[in-house]
Amino acid sequence: MTYPETLDFLFRSLPVFQQSGSSAYKPGLEHTIAFNDYLGRPDRNFLSIHVAGTNGKGSVSHLLASVLQAAGYRVGLYTSPHLKDFRERIRVNGTPISEREVVEFVARHREKMVGLGLSFFEMTVGMAFDHFTRQEVEVAVVETGLGGRLDATNIIRPAASVITNIGFDHMALLGNTIPKIAAEKAGIIKPGIPAVIGEEHPESAPVFRARAQEAGADIFFAESLFRCVGDGGECLTGEDGTTRRRLTVERIEDGDRLTLELDLLGEYQRRNIVTVMAAIRILNRTSPLSISRRDIAEGCATAARTTGLRGRWEILGREPLTVCDTGHNEHGLRLVAEQLRHQRYDKLYFVLGVVNDKDLHGILPLLPPDAHYLFTQASVERALPADRLAEEAARYGLHGETVPGVRNACDRARRLASPRDMIFIGGSTFTVADL
Repeated sequence: MTYPETLDFLFRSLPVFQQSGSSAYKPGLEHTIAFNDYLGRPDRNFLSIHVAGTNGKGSVSHLLASVLQAAGYRVGLYTSPHLKDFRERIRVNGTPISEREVVEFVARHREKMVGLGLSFFEMTVGMAFDHFTRQEVEVAVVETGLGGRLDATNIIRPAASVITNIGFDHMALLGNTIPKIAAEKAGIIKPGIPAVIGEEHPESAPVFRARAQEAGADIFFAESLFRCVGDGGECLTGEDGTTRRRLTVERIEDGDRLTLELDLLGEYQRRNIVTVMAAIRILNRTSPLSISRRDIAEGCATAARTTGLRGRWEILGREPLTVCDTGHNEHGLRLVAEQLRHQRYDKLYFVLGVVNDKDLHGILPLLPPDAHYLFTQASVERALPADRLAEEAARYGLHGETVPGVRNACDRARRLASPRDMIFIGGSTFTVADL
């Protein structure tokens, strides 16, 4: 098969949560364990760091991978979903798995994958671990797909488990309360493995502590170890035209400070960098890894470029300022809305598309009421029709027009906007992916 034919097989023959939603979700690790055993248990051939959370796990995973690469390690990175190309999910030192390797993996193991009835995600996890082994990866950063306890990635025994935060998302699968969702995420905490929790929430913290005690694992809350000094930092544009966000992080126990420049521009990265700093500190103390302050500074400054991360408060153009962000739930969009309030513009044009399982009653009240909205629909089965989105948005005083297709909506926004205006594109990872 060619690469396009291979992808067509994967997307059409195996359940894909990205396309179909909860119908593709297969709780339980039996199939993943069976496939991993069949592959020769490749997950045991490298050190790993496991990252879960409602929001921020993608940024934290990419930042950790970039820092580890700056420290001289050969680093695997497994994340999901992808924006443009399936191969974004599986990288070694920032380089995506090749089309040839994807084709050959599927050709070798197609019969077994079909026989086991693997989901798309279960197959992809096996492909990632097999690729990391073949590429002689020393350490891999592995991001969960959904939840934690029953996520296909949860077969690994990592050097550390990292949980960024807990918010409301995928409630039909993970539970409709913070403690229930936290219990699912806490499932990645394993016996004797240190756990780092990014944000301490009064409803989720007791769940994490109880799970850590049950597992005999040390638990560390990042906000008790580090804090960002000041607000979200300042954005600086260098002579080469690149923009970075400057943040100063303080170690709480002794006041030691480290100033970093990130090529990830969202103000919310101040939360993620605290989690990253705590994870690195614990890894330096409890694992064979050795990561210096210089490694941290270099890795943070080049995280997006080194790892290929896109869609996190990414500036696409200026005059008008055009930004996209993959924030897609109440927790994530609250942070996006906060940063939008800090922007200066004459008028805001907001290209908005969401999927059909999101809590619109939690999301829509967060969005700026003075924007002109271009309601649209991404090209996935899960996308909420633009007219239904516009109808629901009107209940919260959000008005504009419906435009079929994300690209068409963005083109329309550019025609409407003047150089001093701003265009924002978001509401769903898939909206940004279509862009």
